[in-house]
Amino acid sequence: MTTHTVEIGPIKLGKARPLAVIAGPCIIESTEHCLKLAEAAAGACRKLKLPYIFKASFDKANRTSATGFRGPGLEEGLKTLAKVREKIGVPVLTDIHLPDQARAVGAVVDAIQIPAFLCRQTDLIVAAAQTGKAVNVKKGQFMSPDQMGEAVKKVRSAGNDNVLLTDRGTFFGYGRLVNDFTGIPIMQAFCPVVIDATHSCQIPGGLGTASGGLRDFVPLVARAGVAAGADAIFLEIHDTPEQSKSDAATIWPLDKLEQLLTTCVRIREAIE
Repeated sequence: MTTHTVEIGPIKLGKARPLAVIAGPCIIESTEHCLKLAEAAAGACRKLKLPYIFKASFDKANRTSATGFRGPGLEEGLKTLAKVREKIGVPVLTDIHLPDQARAVGAVVDAIQIPAFLCRQTDLIVAAAQTGKAVNVKKGQFMSPDQMGEAVKKVRSAGNDNVLLTDRGTFFGYGRLVNDFTGIPIMQAFCPVVIDATHSCQIPGGLGTASGGLRDFVPLVARAGVAAGADAIFLEIHDTPEQSKSDAATIWPLDKLEQLLTTCVRIREAIE
């Protein structure tokens, strides 16, 4: 496991720390919906004594189709994230796509995420790092684990050591992702590592105008990632997955969250 530690609000991830959970809807659908999911996920994590970070996006710029739902936008989205942080009492994480979004987002959230397709964008990474908030860089589907060390250096070049990496699969042929679990310890040489179990099961563009996926394999990826020593698990969740406005094919059912996390806890205990 990593020798580094990252702080996201009051939560510490990394060496000798409990398995952390980053979970929430892919996109903010409404404030009420986010509060409902956050409250339920926080409850499950408290029961299992797992630190919890809420995740949701205010704008998903990398949609398959130009007509895909993108979310409420920056201003309204940040209002929702602030309410989740205040009312549920948990740290919040969201992603940015443009450097000029960093300052406003950094004033509200505890961690800023760099999308996988943008993990080489120096200006974006540095802008996120300059907010002083933790920066979660998702490994590009086209990147090898060892290449992600340069993204970590970009964050640290801005004087911010609060950086973590997330594995969400690597392109294999056309439209398929695979996970190389040796990548987890490789990237832990740089910083703590998260396993993204839901995005790893995507089939990008598999439905023509939207991404498809293989939800049934989400638990397998989660279990394997934890067994490989991941410091945190990332799951997109929804109370009615088939009605999710994004990633409906892979988003994990809220009513099955506690069961999956319980299994992951047992695996973490076994390897320790």
